Amino acid sequence: MSQPDIVFARIDNRLVHGQVGSSWVGAAKANLVVVADDEAAADPLQQSLMKMTTDAAGVGIRFFSVQKTIDIIGKASPKQHIFLITRTPAAMRAIIESGVAVKEVNIGNLHAGDGKRNFVEKHVYVDDQDLADLAAIRATGAKVYIQILPTERKYENLALS
Repeated sequence: MSQPDIVFARIDNRLVHGQVGSSWVGAAKANLVVVADDEAAADPLQQSLMKMTTDAAGVGIRFFSVQKTIDIIGKASPKQHIFLITRTPAAMRAIIESGVAVKEVNIGNLHAGDGKRNFVEKHVYVDDQDLADLAAIRATGAKVYIQILPTERKYENLALS
């Protein structure tokens, strides 16, 4: 598999939203956002809302299931500087463990829910499976950190066990 130019990888339950368009895409110097999410790949309404954000940021966007992302991301043009985003740690883990090279994974918002507990930052909630997925990502050599915005504090050296 050819390695795509993934300039930024983020896990955020909200996927593409204002912070991504106004802050992260520019900071990452991306020109294409790839949303790897089964639900969003099948939902034209979600896609149209996210496309408005990337249109305002002046970048392209593609929506693929996690498996389709794994299958085709290696075919990306070298001119595509990709901002890869998934809704969950499990989806990012699947992509990375398939052989897609990702050097760093940024954790954005992970919403509270049944069985979830606050983790390090007030916008991040995880369960044991999330922590296992993040630990597996780090075990591939990728740096894993929490940072909500490029101008905010970066939480590194996370205790994932």
